[in-house]
Amino acid sequence: METMTELAGPPTPTPTPTRRGRYGGGSGVSPAWAVLLAVCAGQFLVVLDVSVVNVALPSMRTALGLGETSQQWVVNAYALTFAGFLLLGGRAADLFGRKRVFLTGLAVFTLASLAGGLAQDSWMLIGARAVQGLGSAVLAPTTLSILTTSFPEGPQRIKAIGTWSAVGAGGGAAGALVGGLLTDYLSWRWVLLVNVPVGALVLAGAAWCLTESRAATGRKLDIPGALLVTCGVSALAYGIAESESHGWTSGRSLGPILGGLAILALFTFVEARTDQPLIPLGMFRIRSVSAANAVLLASGAATFSTWYFLSLYMQNVLHYSPVRTGLSFLPHTVCIIAGSKLAPRLMSHVDARLIGLFGGLTSAAGLAWQSTLTAHGTFAGDILGPGMLTMFGAGLLMTPIAAAATSGVGIGEQGLVSGLLNTSRQLGGALGLTILATVAADRISSRSDSGAVTGQALTSGYAAAFLIGAGFLAVGSCLIVLLPKPAPRPAARVA
Repeated sequence: METMTELAGPPTPTPTPTRRGRYGGGSGVSPAWAVLLAVCAGQFLVVLDVSVVNVALPSMRTALGLGETSQQWVVNAYALTFAGFLLLGGRAADLFGRKRVFLTGLAVFTLASLAGGLAQDSWMLIGARAVQGLGSAVLAPTTLSILTTSFPEGPQRIKAIGTWSAVGAGGGAAGALVGGLLTDYLSWRWVLLVNVPVGALVLAGAAWCLTESRAATGRKLDIPGALLVTCGVSALAYGIAESESHGWTSGRSLGPILGGLAILALFTFVEARTDQPLIPLGMFRIRSVSAANAVLLASGAATFSTWYFLSLYMQNVLHYSPVRTGLSFLPHTVCIIAGSKLAPRLMSHVDARLIGLFGGLTSAAGLAWQSTLTAHGTFAGDILGPGMLTMFGAGLLMTPIAAAATSGVGIGEQGLVSGLLNTSRQLGGALGLTILATVAADRISSRSDSGAVTGQALTSGYAAAFLIGAGFLAVGSCLIVLLPKPAPRPAARVA
């Protein structure tokens, strides 16, 4: 099998241990838990902001006069810049230093959160969310690459990735609870402003406990590649969103879709002829990398939309308050963390592919159950049961996939692979939300009575989105069988 080292040249040595031990730098003591805490805090902030605004959307719409399209783009502006620049962020971490890039991304994210919290118009809010996404794209892949270059391959790394997965998954699920509490008791602005003091605290802690490490020197970032992939994805998502109001054959939707596909084709052409590409295309010949990214693309398309549509269902149909909506997501958070923490324990006894497959299909079954919701639904039957099943399965899915994709990868390529994994998940989430929101809107429009949108029409639209999401996840989960078989564990030594 072709290795990352063969694609990128000879690897550089692992960072030399210092007085702070293997995981730190400078004076004093910085144990493994401090590094894990710092990177997990950064990951939590990143994933939290994917979903934290969902519960606040109705309040944002009222305060800033957001239309349906603007409301969707408050979510997608973050997701698309996040997805588009993740590869650039991952490569920057490898080349310029993981600690430096981590701190830079966190600083940009924190300042953009301040701007978004103070926004006075829809374009200001959407612009701030886009810059937030850029900061997250620099920060997110660095968190995983710091873990994979700090913890040796094997049980220690699997446990660290399991914790990282649990925190990331919990951040997405907890976003609704945090958003509901802040919106109801303070203001929708605090779903963004809360990142400022937390971000400053994490910045200070990370500056103290992280040591600097990097890969090769003398290489350049592929800025044209990053711009092309971001523009291509954004145009594609915009065209899909426009089809909601103008139809698929309209120039307003077909033009951006075709343009986006053309730009992505140009991106592939440029990458194949660039000496130092953003993505070495030969990387996708590595089965663990290509299969893991395909699974995460489908998983992101399904699961990221869950919180969005459930938040709208609870507030627009069941008339829950923001706080009640947020509290309703608390069992989701517990289940996804439980699944993420259980997966590493199971992986020491069971083939990781089977664990991932079971988790993915369990999550798909939960979404299919979720699609049976009604306009007069109950918390237990329409929210709690299917939500817990969906999130527990999603938690089981993540750790085996992340561990498989980064196993055996050279230290100089950890940031890039981490960026690829995050890109697939976020890109799937952004495009999936756009597609499912369009499907939901079409169904709502067709079920509305003389232009009046009823609870029955809204429920029908949300149910259609959940059912298609279940299909995405079921198909993606089956791709787990393409992952290479894990290396056999060494036999226990007999005294």
